[in-house]
Amino acid sequence: MEKKSFLKKIGGSREISLFLILLVLIGLVSIKSPGFLSMQNITEILKNNSVTMILSLGMLMVLLIGGIDISVASTLGFAGMTVGMLFKTGLVSSTLLGFVIAIGMGAVCGLVVGLIISYGRVAPIICTMGAMYIYRGLAYLVANDQWAGADALGEFKSFALTSSLGINNVILVTIVCYLLFFVILKWTKFGRNIYAVGSNEEAAGISGINVHGVKIAVYTLMGTLAGLSGALSTSVYASAQPNMQYGKEMDVIAACVIGGVSMSGGRGSVIGALLGALILAVISKALPLIGIGALAQNTIKGVLIVAVIIANVITQRIMVRSTLEKREI
Repeated sequence: MEKKSFLKKIGGSREISLFLILLVLIGLVSIKSPGFLSMQNITEILKNNSVTMILSLGMLMVLLIGGIDISVASTLGFAGMTVGMLFKTGLVSSTLLGFVIAIGMGAVCGLVVGLIISYGRVAPIICTMGAMYIYRGLAYLVANDQWAGADALGEFKSFALTSSLGINNVILVTIVCYLLFFVILKWTKFGRNIYAVGSNEEAAGISGINVHGVKIAVYTLMGTLAGLSGALSTSVYASAQPNMQYGKEMDVIAACVIGGVSMSGGRGSVIGALLGALILAVISKALPLIGIGALAQNTIKGVLIVAVIIANVITQRIMVRSTLEKREI
């Protein structure tokens, strides 16, 4: 059997190519800033980007079924602001209860969106755009021209500062989420149904899959993760404001696209979403470290994202070409 070239081996796996891109980025930044790979810096990067990483899981599923959700940051803000005000007014003092409330609120927000898209047959971009304004508006109504600072949050802010099993709590929650959704998408019937709906919705329905149920479940899970992220964001930054994580949905979608998730549905993986989020995190952290000014950071970030996506597309084409060559007789 003819040996594969090194390039074909790299192109044989989208995740491997993304991992190599991540290593190259880390190596280049480390040359300029040797302290970049310190354990403290890595912990801060993971903790501060946990919201993007967790939301990328939900967006992965939404994109897999051929949908999109641009209301996630607003859902996050609504849930986080509500929890912050509950702590500020003294109605809630339990950290666990705060998380349960935020997660429940997110689930309800996602369920509403899922029902409208599925049974109302409203285009996902239109529905979630409306939800984006509604949920952000509700966050401002809950705030009532106030905000919750570190003093108001009490023990809730300590969650992001403490560790369990030797791992920061926020990072540990992120790890658990990724392990759970990896299992769901890789080895469960529900996970297979998600890919089936995204690949061919009509065929999925004919084969007996409850397409409406899958869509509603996916958007509910997206909202659930957004609610969880709202609570985590409030704890990490020891602050709850109605405009918290404004525009974060763009970073989440970018992380998925970088990770090779198809915008038309049916293709993508948990590992790809994770690597996409990590690449985005490294880029965001690296720019100020290497002396890029604040005004130029968004431009440079955009250029780097496009470059990474192009590199990923090239490796994807190599992978497809390699697969076709194997089928030749």
